[in-house]
Amino acid sequence: MLYRPRYINVRGQLIDLEVPRVMGILNVTPDSFYKYSRYKNDKEIVDAAEKMLVDGADFLDIGGYSSRPGAEDIPVEEEKRRVLTAIKHVSREFPQAIISVDTFRAEVAREAICGCGAHMVNDISGGEADTEMFGLIAKLNVPYIIMHMKGNPRTMQDNPVYEDVVSDLLIWFGNKTVSLMAAGVKDIIIDPGFGFGKSISHNFELLKRLEEFSVAGLPLMVGLSRKSMIWKTLNSKPEESLIGTSVLNAVALMNGADILRVHDVGEAVETVKLISMVKKLNK
Repeated sequence: MLYRPRYINVRGQLIDLEVPRVMGILNVTPDSFYKYSRYKNDKEIVDAAEKMLVDGADFLDIGGYSSRPGAEDIPVEEEKRRVLTAIKHVSREFPQAIISVDTFRAEVAREAICGCGAHMVNDISGGEADTEMFGLIAKLNVPYIIMHMKGNPRTMQDNPVYEDVVSDLLIWFGNKTVSLMAAGVKDIIIDPGFGFGKSISHNFELLKRLEEFSVAGLPLMVGLSRKSMIWKTLNSKPEESLIGTSVLNAVALMNGADILRVHDVGEAVETVKLISMVKKLNK
């Protein structure tokens, strides 16, 4: 396996990735695919953030634009209304929390970082939805999570096709990271985008071959939490997919994941501890 950076720089603090980290999902949207991750008011948001932090979350990812398959587009002002207020409340109540803003719009990212207390940007479009994003990230000098998505949330599951899903994504990430580094971005985290323009078989192929992404030489984040690849395979529902999520998170950790993005923080933290023991004994 090639060398990968074992830390990211967040507001001057080096976050060690030798032991994988956990990112909790805070959705301030009315239509996220997992109904128990929808937080409707300030108190619910703050309470959810507190529980995640107590359970061991290293990062909180706050988003105001639903990216479920078939989700409708919303105006930028509506996204800002949802997400910026939430970030302000969480950063005020928990000033030591590391907050990621989940957005593909540079305007939202700028205000979240500069005026509301966010520290990182999680972009599901990989910079393709807003050409100003890469330059903004370089200017703000914040970590950037670049995710692969085929199409957009409204179209991404319309018969996605790849010659070889892993090879195609590695080429895509290679081109993107060259552009990011040329722009001056220093801390890049890659996310293959499970469920974003991939069939169930594509998702399991990605998971099986996840270790191949080490060739990128960058930290790797995965978001498998309660995804349809779990509950469709098991003929269940997102609400019944916690065990399946933990199983696939364990596979991802064994195959090189550095960050787990999850709805259920406590269970993910336990998974990290157990898999870390296994990997320690295998060294």
